[in-house]
Amino acid sequence: MKEDAERNQEHSNEGSGINRLLSIAFPVLFIFYEELLLKWFTLKGPWNITVFYTWLFSAAFGLFIFLITSLSKHPGINRFARVLVCIFIAVVFGVNVFVYRTFKMFYDVQTVLAGGRDALGGFGGDVRKMVFSSSGLARIALILLPVILYLFVFRKMDSGRRLGKKEGVTIFLLGLLFYARGVILVSMNPTAVSVYTDEYAYQNAISNFGLLSGIRLDAVQFANRNDTTAQFAAIEPEETEEKPVIYGYNRMDIDFDAISTGAGTPEQNLDEYVQTVQPSHKNEYTGLFQGKNLIFISAEAFSAEVIDPVLTPTLYRLANKGIQFTDYYQPASAGTTGGEYENIFGLLPIEGGSSFKITSRFHNNMIMGSVLNRQGYNGWAFHNNDYTFYDRHITHNNLGYSNGFMGCGNGMEQWVDTSGMPESDLEMMEGTIDLYINKEPFNIYYMTVSGHSMYDRNNPMTKRHWEEVKYLEGYTESVKCYLGANLELEAAMKYLVERLEKKGIADNTVIVIAADHFPYGLDYGEDIDTSDNLANLYGHKVTDYLDRDHNRLILWSGCLEDKDPIVVDTPTSSLDILPTLLNLFGAEWDSRLLPGRDVFSDRSPLVFTLNYDWKTDKGTYYGASGIFVPNEGVTVSDTYAENIRKVVKNKINYCRGLLHTDYFHHVFPDLE
Repeated sequence: MKEDAERNQEHSNEGSGINRLLSIAFPVLFIFYEELLLKWFTLKGPWNITVFYTWLFSAAFGLFIFLITSLSKHPGINRFARVLVCIFIAVVFGVNVFVYRTFKMFYDVQTVLAGGRDALGGFGGDVRKMVFSSSGLARIALILLPVILYLFVFRKMDSGRRLGKKEGVTIFLLGLLFYARGVILVSMNPTAVSVYTDEYAYQNAISNFGLLSGIRLDAVQFANRNDTTAQFAAIEPEETEEKPVIYGYNRMDIDFDAISTGAGTPEQNLDEYVQTVQPSHKNEYTGLFQGKNLIFISAEAFSAEVIDPVLTPTLYRLANKGIQFTDYYQPASAGTTGGEYENIFGLLPIEGGSSFKITSRFHNNMIMGSVLNRQGYNGWAFHNNDYTFYDRHITHNNLGYSNGFMGCGNGMEQWVDTSGMPESDLEMMEGTIDLYINKEPFNIYYMTVSGHSMYDRNNPMTKRHWEEVKYLEGYTESVKCYLGANLELEAAMKYLVERLEKKGIADNTVIVIAADHFPYGLDYGEDIDTSDNLANLYGHKVTDYLDRDHNRLILWSGCLEDKDPIVVDTPTSSLDILPTLLNLFGAEWDSRLLPGRDVFSDRSPLVFTLNYDWKTDKGTYYGASGIFVPNEGVTVSDTYAENIRKVVKNKINYCRGLLHTDYFHHVFPDLE
């Protein structure tokens, strides 16, 4: 009897045109609802033509979902398939909402999958706190609302019957029509079509076309990742004033004909591009640090605002008695591992969280670890957290440091208390310095962790320094906790400098400190424009990605303290660190082979990100909107912005090519 009733209900549903229309419309409206919800939860818009793009692509996706879930001759299977697909899609949207609200940016699928396990370990408590908050649960409820409505309302109206051939073809063609209309509309907008094609960026694609389109475009990029054919645009040179040449080029004698791999190969395309790049000149600072020791520190969640003459006198001394970088940017592309990748390799992490891992297969012979190792330096890489985190036990043993990599689990735990996260930078410094201080010249790399979130009173580093920050005026408690955690970095640097001075080698040692990313842990669950704690730290509301990523690079040596200040006031970024150090250490290198610049060279300043945002000394370009804003009082030629766009596209494609080939081994096969 029950089966007969169900069959009768199904036949009744089949006969209802309204119910059939609802069955078709549900996945379409479901996708569009999720896209609008994501935009509301994260981007706060823009509510313009991009919503229409999103609607057209959502309709196409929804119709294809309906088609796929109507293939079975069993109605129950089709309805069950729709539920599963909708739940899966809702989970995908939910993950992206909470990823964005954790890191203030969308992470592509590769980054989520590559760093998911480690991120859950490092940020698990933070994420749980955000998800199970009242606002987090409310967002989850809204994301799942269509699934709940289908289960308890629309499912009864859905016959779930199999489509006939004509019906299937009609639905397919209708979906194709929506998709084609979306592509045509995009092609009529120069900015949108650039984001859709040659200036694709995951962040901008989601903003303009929706999450599912962003994932689809990202999958296409991944599938074509080894295709570097015809990706480098010719650049029209700007008319510039001729300057007298005093120094030679930072250029090596590379026989590109001898290393040719044949037309059309990725390596050959990179070779041809490199030969079009004008090398930069050596300068008065070339070799300034030649033969000196190097200590490079990637500082967890460091920001320029940590530097204070009273609160952090050592960091203040290093920032102001060394080379002063007043307009420095640390692009946040793939969390900590992405920031480390930028600092060490001078490249953007094209493959997100997988980028650093890919390098473990390469001959990394053009980075400071390898360059100084070839000069006989004693090298170490250190980290005061789990040595396997982000697979550092694999990646960091391939950076050229002669003694390899040590973290908690393969040696560091003898000095660092691992009972609470984050661990102490001071304890790491105290434990490791005797491994190298008597073995000059040395080349040391530290990845710190004391500045890690959560920024509350339970943070072990904040507890250690709470008395020093609790009476600070003008700061929220979260910001006080953040500053307290960073006082452990201050203590570590104070100890390090004192030991170097006591040993009498401070003048012969160079210290570099660069952040891995901005302190996104200050405002879990908030958007950029509602990040009150970040705004409190910065002293102003954060309005865009470049503003968010503004930071401070520290480059100091005791030998600079009694000299006139060296100030770099042009835009610089983490990609400029490696070429600048290679020049300062007088290394043999080729400036054509790195997308960043030696900041003391004659090359024009250029900061650029994976979102195709860029900044020069003449103005700023925003990739998502395609708008160039010249600096106040600056006039540029009509072709200026378009030329720089081409330069940026070429540099990003070059970063992509280096990550998809062992290019430096191709160029220098005998160099280890």
